[in-house]
Amino acid sequence: MGLELYNSKLENQLIRACIEKDGRAQRAMYEKYAPHMYALCLRYVKEASDAEDVLITGFMKVFDKMHTYSGQGSLGGWIRRIMINESLGYLRRNKTMYLEVEVEAADRDPNWQLVNDHLQTEDLLNMVSELPMGYRTVFNLYAIEGYSHKEISKMLGISESTSKSQLSRARGLLQQKLLESEQEIKRKITKS
Repeated sequence: MGLELYNSKLENQLIRACIEKDGRAQRAMYEKYAPHMYALCLRYVKEASDAEDVLITGFMKVFDKMHTYSGQGSLGGWIRRIMINESLGYLRRNKTMYLEVEVEAADRDPNWQLVNDHLQTEDLLNMVSELPMGYRTVFNLYAIEGYSHKEISKMLGISESTSKSQLSRARGLLQQKLLESEQEIKRKITKS
């Protein structure tokens, strides 16, 4: 309990210093949150250099809007929301989000136990990152961030049915990729 209060007090001091435009405090906040926020941006914006640009622009907004942080909820959650909005803004400005790829329905489910035993979290994240932009964006917002289709439709300026369709197609592509991984795993096991 004492450590929690100490950390909360330090975070409040850091927030106040950032509001006062203290460069050292801004750097400390950036160093604390940047690694996680960069990973978040990279889930939406596929190219690393573009994700870095989104991250920097997002942190500029964080520091500019720090005075609006009410203290309700976690600071990390507040920053996360800004980074998501900045990533979505980037996608809208670049108009690459709605490129779609037709997906043939998978004819069977993957062997989940085999796939689960051999795939790492990084492999799954790589599969998600390979999805077309629109599918990846909706999948991230729905499956990872936990937004509803209604919220996603407002955020992206699309209909709820489009959001559901994009999610369904993302799942279909991921299922295809898992089936391909399963086949690759079986080939490797057979060679062993």
